[in-house]
Amino acid sequence: MKKEVTRKVQRIDTQVDEMRMKRKDSNALKVTENVFDDATLKTLYTISSKGIIKALGGSISTGKEANVFLAEGENKNLAIKIYRISSSTFNSMEEYILGDPRFRNVRHSKRDIIFAWTKKEHRNLERAIEAGVKVPVPILSERNVLVMEFMGEGEKSYPQLKEAGLEKEDSRVAFDTIIKYIELLYTKANLVHGDLSEYNILIDPHTQEIIFIDMGQSVTLEHPRSREFLQRDIENIVRYFKKYGINEDPEKLYSTIREIKDKTQ
Repeated sequence: MKKEVTRKVQRIDTQVDEMRMKRKDSNALKVTENVFDDATLKTLYTISSKGIIKALGGSISTGKEANVFLAEGENKNLAIKIYRISSSTFNSMEEYILGDPRFRNVRHSKRDIIFAWTKKEHRNLERAIEAGVKVPVPILSERNVLVMEFMGEGEKSYPQLKEAGLEKEDSRVAFDTIIKYIELLYTKANLVHGDLSEYNILIDPHTQEIIFIDMGQSVTLEHPRSREFLQRDIENIVRYFKKYGINEDPEKLYSTIREIKDKTQ
């Protein structure tokens, strides 16, 4: 058993080294090194020893606070989201952390907040699924690493909404689905996505299925700015779909969702 775990660990370490060698751009190299610090490698080793991942693949995306990598699982590809500890700042996190009751007892060190943020995203995804919203299925969260379902085909992730190039007849269905998901999050999961836009919605090109991603910043309704975030999410979606000739009143949509929530309480 020890030999098997060692081989998995070595394979991950080799994959990381190869990625570093392949990245000739110095800025990209710096980002990669900031992601794979010793503590994060140890976390990946721990996850590997549980048999969840067999090897780490290439980068899927780079965000403000985290990088997402493709990984080889036992029977399918997975997505590994790694929140950067050494290079991250709280500038984009602070407005979501302050007022979130789930951070009330978390020590205000960068490391502890990122660990709590990672667990929060795991739980947010679970709550979204329970409410009927299509999101990546979370598998495991360990320190600053979140393992989840890979939303894509082969080794290519599904396109973001902004890249999808919807046909006009499909745009109305997509819009209605997104608004319905916002409603389900608010009324059933007691969550607001908080940063919803055409950049963190994926579309399966074969089925046109809508998928919400990046739910680390999602807040509960107890957050003092949850209504503000809900309104902003709706406004972002309404703004984007104007290009398809869909002209909805964001205030009316906001009021409707609030009314539905009030009736369920």
